[in-house]
Amino acid sequence: MSAISPVFEKLQTRGEGALVGYIMAGDPTPEHTPSIADALIKGGVDILELGLPFSDPIADGPTIQAASVRALASGTTPRRVLEMVREIKRKHDTPTVVMTYYNPIFKMGLEEFFSAAKACSVDGLIVPDLPIEEAAEYVEKAKVYGVDRIFLAAPSTSPERLKKIIASSSGFLYLVSRFGVTGERTKIEETTIELVRRTLPFTQGRIPLAVGFGVSKPEHTRSIIGAGAQGVIVGSAFVNIIQKNHGETPAIVEELTSLARKLKTATRC
Repeated sequence: MSAISPVFEKLQTRGEGALVGYIMAGDPTPEHTPSIADALIKGGVDILELGLPFSDPIADGPTIQAASVRALASGTTPRRVLEMVREIKRKHDTPTVVMTYYNPIFKMGLEEFFSAAKACSVDGLIVPDLPIEEAAEYVEKAKVYGVDRIFLAAPSTSPERLKKIIASSSGFLYLVSRFGVTGERTKIEETTIELVRRTLPFTQGRIPLAVGFGVSKPEHTRSIIGAGAQGVIVGSAFVNIIQKNHGETPAIVEELTSLARKLKTATRC
């Protein structure tokens, strides 16, 4: 059974939304990642998302692109990212997903990648550049290994395509809040709230809905959860803290824990 679904169910009974916290694995070094994960989980992150660094991260803005460069320069590889998940899961039962582009999966091979991911206790995968129309083999292999398939839906996704995406998804549906790439924003646009309300009839009773891209402040979280979404995904705000502190672990840990706590509190609408 998915480790992600029970988290949403438990939070729903408490009147809370889920906080999904993203960091780039290996940023600034692989040795830092477990303590950074500890800080987010201590702050209240319900689901941890680890980015797998890639040379051409087309969905990511400057903050996460820079993190990917740092992680690659520190020697982070796909297998090492999976090992980081294993290390984190030895200490925490927080569901952990890996966000990767399809190239590393393709290069390793579906069978080998999923076998390694399962052995390292990866709970789900997010692959932003894999279209649903080309994902049949990936979906079937994920089912065999019991790894959740977390697909993305965009503001431009048609109702017909949205139904197909939901039918192949598990864990949660990742709703991209706006056009463009990842990155912090000063406010949540009304169009994002309208998008949430427009998507909910398709996901209700089928799969939890979590919203990402541009979510970085407690007021963003309150607006999105208040509109009916079951979760928010925060990445660049956490990654910026890591970048700003230049590998100074105590400062990173303190600031990450503080921000995660504020964001988590805001999910209790």
